[in-house]
Amino acid sequence: MAGLRARRGPELRLLALLALGFCLTLQVSAKRPPKTPPCPPSCSCTRDTAFCVDSKAVPRNLPSEVISLTLVNAAFSEIQDGAFAHLPLLQFLLLNSNKFTLIGDNAFTGLSHLQYLFIENNDIWALSKFTFRGLKSLTHLSLANNNLQTLPRDIFRPLDILNDLDLRGNSLNCDCKVKWLVEWLAHTNTTVAPIYCASPPRFQEHKVQDLPLREFDCITTDFVLYQTLSFPAVSAEPFLYSSDLYLALAQPGVSACTILKWDYVERQLRDYDRIPAPSAVHCKPMVVDSQLYVVVAQLFGGSYIYHWDPNTTRFTKLQDIDPQRVRKPNDLEAFRIDGDWYFAVADSSKAGATSLYRWHQNGFYSHQALHPWHRDTDLEFVDGEGKPRLIVSSSSQAPVIYQWSRTQKQFVAQGEVTQVPDAQAVKHFRAGRDSYLCLSRYIGDSKILRWEGTRFSEVQALPSRGSLALQPFLVGGRRYLALGSDFSFTQIYQWDEGRQKFVRFQELAVQAPRAFCYMPAGDAQLLLAPSFKGQTLVYRHVVVDLSA
Repeated sequence: MAGLRARRGPELRLLALLALGFCLTLQVSAKRPPKTPPCPPSCSCTRDTAFCVDSKAVPRNLPSEVISLTLVNAAFSEIQDGAFAHLPLLQFLLLNSNKFTLIGDNAFTGLSHLQYLFIENNDIWALSKFTFRGLKSLTHLSLANNNLQTLPRDIFRPLDILNDLDLRGNSLNCDCKVKWLVEWLAHTNTTVAPIYCASPPRFQEHKVQDLPLREFDCITTDFVLYQTLSFPAVSAEPFLYSSDLYLALAQPGVSACTILKWDYVERQLRDYDRIPAPSAVHCKPMVVDSQLYVVVAQLFGGSYIYHWDPNTTRFTKLQDIDPQRVRKPNDLEAFRIDGDWYFAVADSSKAGATSLYRWHQNGFYSHQALHPWHRDTDLEFVDGEGKPRLIVSSSSQAPVIYQWSRTQKQFVAQGEVTQVPDAQAVKHFRAGRDSYLCLSRYIGDSKILRWEGTRFSEVQALPSRGSLALQPFLVGGRRYLALGSDFSFTQIYQWDEGRQKFVRFQELAVQAPRAFCYMPAGDAQLLLAPSFKGQTLVYRHVVVDLSA
């Protein structure tokens, strides 16, 4: 036992010395001064502030307690997303006199305590609407002396308690993109220093706060491709029957008059039925006394009238159209005069005659022969001032105007449109109190004529080589003109009320159209363009707010 105690003595003395040394170390450590907070070489820091010059990036190793940060003459140009997220207590951020050109969408995310943000004297030319997202405590914001030309709508919406805003020294383009800013300035409680427009010339040096909203014309329209019908067609006629919307298309390529039905759920045209028609040039639907009839005009094999039987849900042939009168039909027009239903057929053969048919009890009967031997190409019915008229076009002579005689119950020749001796088609429209004719020509310019009380006068010529189809139409108060060609794309013109002329509006990729047809379908405003050489295209008219 004595030997064992002799061996453990040195070990106990060693443990005692180690314990004493550890205690001395703790005492020395307890007397050292607190460690200095981290600060990057390019910055001067205190416990809660940092001032940085020539930094190559947003400093990452700043004290977490920093509430004020200044970056000057930084050696980088982009403030990326989450650049300051590591400084959640930041209340003051000054980014003046740098070369910043871009600020990320969420550059200031995580700064829910930030109250003052200054980004002056930089090269920022654009901002995202989400730039200031999350800055719910911001009261002062300055973007003075940058290159901002516009500001996205609602960029200041996240700033609920913003008191002061400075946008001076920017190059604001006072177009539709800043219309929202004019509206916002009129209603905000934020104090905003006066801002001036740099452009356009008519607003240059004008105070943005004083711009009248009526000076901003920011609503425009567009025709966008909506549906493609994968077949050629030469005519299109929309019609309503039993509260449903349909479309009749003449399709000689598939030997049919195709009936499509509008699907209000899918918002598309769907196949519904077909009427045999090997050489159809026009399929004209007529609803007479709640009964549906379709006049099928064909180049060869005769023309017919079909009736829809709701019991069998089929089209059945009702009657033939006299082939001795109608030899080579080219167009159909249906109308109602004094309660009676009529349809007229333009005949383009050498020996045929444009003919008028009248509904009587159980069928359509020949009523009048018009304009024989002139190879007519188009008909246009005009019912203005209580005087029904029918304009008959021919490629071999000037269009002839017929006026309805209520005494004779027939059309009587009234005169010719002598200004255009070779019009392929004539369409009409009214603008204000004036009546106009649009005349398409295959060779030469198409013409716009205005009625002057005793004669027509030319007001506009439109380049239209190869044109067989033009159509004026009205959509929501806006007047357009579709002009097709066999040699180029379709041109859409819009009526300029001030100049009283059509101005070029849009080009549509439709070649060789044979008709244009406007069809409202619920809240969709559609323009149909049946093409002889390709697919039948359906365009939708959309309204675009450029200030959005």
